[in-house]
Amino acid sequence: MSHQETIIAQGVKVEGDFISEGDVSIDGEVTGSIETKQSLRVGETAKIQANVVARNAIIAGQIVGNLRVMESLELLSTSEIKGDVETQDITVASGAVMNGHMSMGGGAERHEEEEGEEEEEYEEA
Repeated sequence: MSHQETIIAQGVKVEGDFISEGDVSIDGEVTGSIETKQSLRVGETAKIQANVVARNAIIAGQIVGNLRVMESLELLSTSEIKGDVETQDITVASGAVMNGHMSMGGGAERHEEEEGEEEEEYEEA
């Protein structure tokens, strides 16, 4: 079975619910929702206004919406996230901006235990 990749190029605008079984690479604009069972790559030129669900994600662009990543999330120095983030593992580069609630690991039980510690903001000039 071949591994499919969907590319939304710079200059392309997509509106609506976007669902993929394979990898997704976005350099354009998406409004609505994005869900992939594989990896998501958001390029520097991407502007996303959507709730996002992916297995793994590397973010270099802008996301306004909640982000749920099942395994590993990497926020590059040019990334800007405005929304709540839920993931198992996160790497944040210097310069990345993240405004919203952050929760990692164990779901609802862990979320209750760590209430008050989950909000983190990364802002560096």
